[in-house]
Amino acid sequence: MNLALSVVSAALLVLLFAPYGLTWLAPLALTPILVACAREVSWKRRFLHGWAAGIVFWFWVCTWIQFVLEVHGGMGRWGGWGTFALFAVLKGLHMAVFCALAGFVMSRQWAVPAIAALWTGLERTHGELGFAWLHLGNAGIDMAFLMRLAPFTGVYGLSFIFAMLGCVVALLIVRKPRLEPAWIALLLPLALLPAEPRPQRGTDAARVVQPNINTETDWTAETLTVLETRMALLSNPPEAPLIIWPEAPAPFYPASADFMRYISGIARDSHSYFLLGGVARTPTGAPLNSAFLLDPDGTMVDRYDKIRLVPFGEFVPPIFGWVNRITQEAGDFASGDRIVTLQVAGHRIGAFICYESAFPDLVRQFVRDGAEVLVNLSNDGYFGHSAAREQHLSLVRMRAAENRRWILRATNDGITASVDPAGRVIQNLAPYTQTSAVLRYSYEKDVTPYARFGDWFAWGCLIAGLASCGVARLPGKVRNG
Repeated sequence: MNLALSVVSAALLVLLFAPYGLTWLAPLALTPILVACAREVSWKRRFLHGWAAGIVFWFWVCTWIQFVLEVHGGMGRWGGWGTFALFAVLKGLHMAVFCALAGFVMSRQWAVPAIAALWTGLERTHGELGFAWLHLGNAGIDMAFLMRLAPFTGVYGLSFIFAMLGCVVALLIVRKPRLEPAWIALLLPLALLPAEPRPQRGTDAARVVQPNINTETDWTAETLTVLETRMALLSNPPEAPLIIWPEAPAPFYPASADFMRYISGIARDSHSYFLLGGVARTPTGAPLNSAFLLDPDGTMVDRYDKIRLVPFGEFVPPIFGWVNRITQEAGDFASGDRIVTLQVAGHRIGAFICYESAFPDLVRQFVRDGAEVLVNLSNDGYFGHSAAREQHLSLVRMRAAENRRWILRATNDGITASVDPAGRVIQNLAPYTQTSAVLRYSYEKDVTPYARFGDWFAWGCLIAGLASCGVARLPGKVRNG
């Protein structure tokens, strides 16, 4: 029964996100697994139950990884499934640790805040331990009342609330009601926080190009010339002081004299600033996934080198050394080492690249350093026709709300969109089409507490959650396990 309850929670967590979108389940998603933790006295069995739930969650919510490994990694059907299964097994350890520890505090009067803090703190470690994607709090992106927290705590505040509510319900199920419902009063101060900004059209504009490039194109001089002609046509008429090209699965090398002349000509002819994704090189020749900015004279202004690289796409984690990389660069990509804000007509923009949208602390640093608008350059073509596109967009939407910044999202084949400072999608282009459009946005100057101070709440939760488990295990206390 405890194993079944744990797996039910995994299924509920999956149902929160695309393609299902049953976000109203978020306050109850952890209830079954917490009931199992309260019932199970052995920490070892809790660990195994949590591990099973974690494997189910990651295997189900990220099935697109198998497609990427099979099709673009050249691993074949069974190689892709086998490697993906190992990925799910490793990622499931987070849930295993949570469940093993959660049982120690479920009998305490302070179980509700302790469980919420433990869950939230462990969420913060995902990116540091190899792979970050959807946090529980992402399910609240369309819940305006709860989203008041985002500019203060980031997505982690919403994760805390959902975990807290799930624990309240679990404790009501496993024993006679005591004071558990009183913890819901923690929601009341949210009414004192500023409401999300009202929808606006945006006062500025950028032409965003969605080229719909086949990720498996065999690049030759001829095919590249055809693409360059097409991209130039999609970029005109600019009708805006800024042109944006996405991260693209094409040999765009601004260090090449021929390609530099080509993109400089586009900037000069359109009299616009020009932001695009391409490949730079370190002094030793290693490739960098970069965002380049040209001014209206065609001169290179600056570039940002991607810091958070995609496992399997841009580097292979050592434990998966037999796996082919998705990209075709010679050798693993190198990681950038600095946040760069780019000057555009007296304003500053922050351009983060693709998978970096899964890292709240990284994105907020652009705003802390002066970015008045954010741009996400992405190539989601490797995802195929999967729910990963919608999942990726939900991450971008949360980054907009945390920082109270407009985000222009330029993608190879969708979902290209303009997102306002509340995380609402204001404009979007049809996916899987070759097109371009003028997207509206505004420059914003106010800096949110989250952008300024970062993950103080999440790290504090990790310390408090682990400390609560330690206190529960002190001599003289009732012991579980």
